[in-house]
Amino acid sequence: MIKIKGLTYLFASIAACVSLSACSSASVPTVSANANVTTNTTETNQLPDISASVQLNEEAFPVCLARLQARARTEGLSETTINSTIANLQFVPRVIELDQQQPEFSQTFDNYFSKRATEWRVNEGRRLLQKHQVLLDKLAQEYGVPPQYILSFWGLETNYGSYKGKMSVLNSLATLACEPRRSNYFTIELMQALKLKEKYQFDDDTMVGSWAGAMGHTQFMPSAYAKYAVDADGDGKADLWNSTTDALTSAANFLQHLGWQRNQRWGREVLLPKNYSYNYLGAKQPLPLSQWAALNVTQANGQPLPIVDIQAALYLPAGHTGPAFLGYENFNVIMRWNRSEFYAITVGHLADRINGGPALTVSPPEQPRLSREQVKQLQAKLNEAGFDVGKPDGVLGRNSTAGIQAFQRSRNMIADGFPSPEVFTALGITL
Repeated sequence: MIKIKGLTYLFASIAACVSLSACSSASVPTVSANANVTTNTTETNQLPDISASVQLNEEAFPVCLARLQARARTEGLSETTINSTIANLQFVPRVIELDQQQPEFSQTFDNYFSKRATEWRVNEGRRLLQKHQVLLDKLAQEYGVPPQYILSFWGLETNYGSYKGKMSVLNSLATLACEPRRSNYFTIELMQALKLKEKYQFDDDTMVGSWAGAMGHTQFMPSAYAKYAVDADGDGKADLWNSTTDALTSAANFLQHLGWQRNQRWGREVLLPKNYSYNYLGAKQPLPLSQWAALNVTQANGQPLPIVDIQAALYLPAGHTGPAFLGYENFNVIMRWNRSEFYAITVGHLADRINGGPALTVSPPEQPRLSREQVKQLQAKLNEAGFDVGKPDGVLGRNSTAGIQAFQRSRNMIADGFPSPEVFTALGITL
């Protein structure tokens, strides 16, 4: 799952991708129903050379395996697992490459959304809604998660199970456990994966997934698998690879534990009044729905917002020229599954479409992709102008958004906090 902060551009860092959904795109996924697909070869090639890091990690791998064998004994794993499975795990250079190479260019909301909320996915979701209606209705009653949301997660994670990943989960996790940066986290995940293998007698051909170890129809990491997977078909094992019943039930169980609010929407597309001040923007500035209505925010069809006692936050993933969304508590739940606002909006909208809802009223505009260097320039210029956004790092987070807003207000611009070409021009930066 992606863990990336920011209210505007999503720097879809390969290093942050864990599940397939964090990394793939298009209706037929490559490295998840969300990969950073770039057609500009100049952009694609601008990745750091990590060959030295790969070599160092590979040389240290045998010693690390001995450490992992010792750890497995303290975890209570069998000697067969320790001496056969762990001893024969393989270092995978590609995993280190995917973990450490940062894409040079950001991804715009239009690029992200259009490759995921496709008509094919909508139609396939509607077909599967009918096919699995009995199961999905049962899950809605038991866990409180409506069918369209379970289908939407399934669609974004693995294209409804058509692409679950092909890399050895155990080899991938061992490679990452032996890489110093996040060794502790991936060592824990590897131990959990080995326990799952022992518990359910999974073979190595079954245990495949994303490069970072996410598995099955719903791309659970091993710790989530161990805690939330359900043997719903009663065959004695919770099999998220081969049992659709187990996978969808597990997704509903996971969402319930994440805090899903029964009988509530995820949020909705809204229309802002022309005189909106943008004083309330983003997850940190929610308001009761009644106050949004008092600010003349309406549904996307122009109708008044419903009278419901819930909090909502405003999201502008493409700035004020693009669509606007109010996210309710279930939006926050989706964000606990995947820490990307782009992802949460796409899950919610795709669910609405599967349930018969309309396409967006305001289409995401085409916008330039920003390089990390351009964002660093933006941040440096904001600092120079007296709008402190912290050390320039090329990543647009909350501090940068607040700095952009303050700068926009100082120039009587629309203060949506978005790094538009107009902001760059006003700061004297040529795109």
